[in-house]
Amino acid sequence: MSAPTRPPAGPAATAPGAPPPAATPEAQPPAAGRRRRPARHWRKWPLVLATAILLVIEIYPLIWLLLGSLKTQQEFMNRPTWALPQDWTNFDNYREAWDSGVARNLLNSVMAVFPSLAIIVVFGTAAGFALEVMVFKGRGALLLVFLAGIMIPSQMILLPLFSAYFKTHLTGTVWPLILTYSATGLPLTVFMMATYFRAVPRELFEAATIDGASALRSFRSVAFPMMTNAIFTVGLVQFFFLWNDLLFAMTFTSGAGHAELATVQVGLLNFQGRFGAVQYGPTMAAICVNVLITLVLYLFLNQRVMKGMAAGAVKG
Repeated sequence: MSAPTRPPAGPAATAPGAPPPAATPEAQPPAAGRRRRPARHWRKWPLVLATAILLVIEIYPLIWLLLGSLKTQQEFMNRPTWALPQDWTNFDNYREAWDSGVARNLLNSVMAVFPSLAIIVVFGTAAGFALEVMVFKGRGALLLVFLAGIMIPSQMILLPLFSAYFKTHLTGTVWPLILTYSATGLPLTVFMMATYFRAVPRELFEAATIDGASALRSFRSVAFPMMTNAIFTVGLVQFFFLWNDLLFAMTFTSGAGHAELATVQVGLLNFQGRFGAVQYGPTMAAICVNVLITLVLYLFLNQRVMKGMAAGAVKG
């Protein structure tokens, strides 16, 4: 008679269908996530540091400009540059800048920039629609002609333009700035709008044509409303170029009898004396007013600009 066999050594056998025994804490693998979290946390620090440096670079000049607009001329001459203003409620520089013609300069800039901007946006959008959506022979060569306008330096056309405006008796008015701004802003606008139209599905315009819409109706009712964000983007870019222009404005509005046509950028030169002495307080106050206008405009249109920049990046 044989002896009874012993159960094998090791973990106890489980019945069929029973859940496996829980593993002991010693048998569990180490938590890898705990070691990865600190590593990921430290990887973000270079990005955070770079962002902080860029933020300081952008904000510090604005703060320095604002503080400088509250200082007197004696503080600029006798105290260090980084010194804070002694009187934080001193707004005499803003009153002096406003009385020196900043209000008139702002009005001149508005009269020169916004009509030019309207011409650039309307005709640039129409040209981009024609060159990218409409099919005709030679449209590629015509687009290259528009692009050639971007390559012409502004300094080369100053003397011919001044002679043409003088012979046509346009000097002494704001028309030289409007015509020059419109002509110099159209090439870049046409190129950018053609790029945006490239991302629009052609089926939309084909459907409008099947419904009986003409090319002009398709542009007015289909293309133009769809390009709202792109138009705001292009318009804001052109606005900054035109508003900050000094070369054309100083050429066509400076001189005897043209002082009342000076734009904001030309008006800032009025705070410089005959022998090079600069009135720093009023100058910085005028610059603050100029920067505030452009900054507020950008903050209101920021979201539309971002959408417009992304609209032409992906083909729909």
